[in-house]
Amino acid sequence: MKPLAEMKCEACRGDVPPLSDAEIAALAPQVPEWAIVERDGIKRLERTFRFRDFAQALAFTNKVGELAEAEDHHPAILTEWGRVTVTWWTHKIRGLHRNDFIMAAKTDRLYAEASASRSE
Repeated sequence: MKPLAEMKCEACRGDVPPLSDAEIAALAPQVPEWAIVERDGIKRLERTFRFRDFAQALAFTNKVGELAEAEDHHPAILTEWGRVTVTWWTHKIRGLHRNDFIMAAKTDRLYAEASASRSE
């Protein structure tokens, strides 16, 4: 199977069930830094990314926003001084879809690229 970060999101209809616990458990090892959290009865993927200052956090937020627009799948993003918390879930199905794992993997890749450019 192709790595999640190489996949594209597929259109999600509201009649598709959320991923089962077994399906989540199978995909979770591919995004090991992400926590599965439940809020308002909805499972979500969440990760906090660390930065040296607000400017770097904001730049990363904008990159995640560009990715979300390109894939037509949008997260909740909390940008603070030195950190960004990104939360993925599929609103239409009120839970997790394969798209959320794809986007988490792509977000990880953006962070790795941002980290590499900060260390150059």
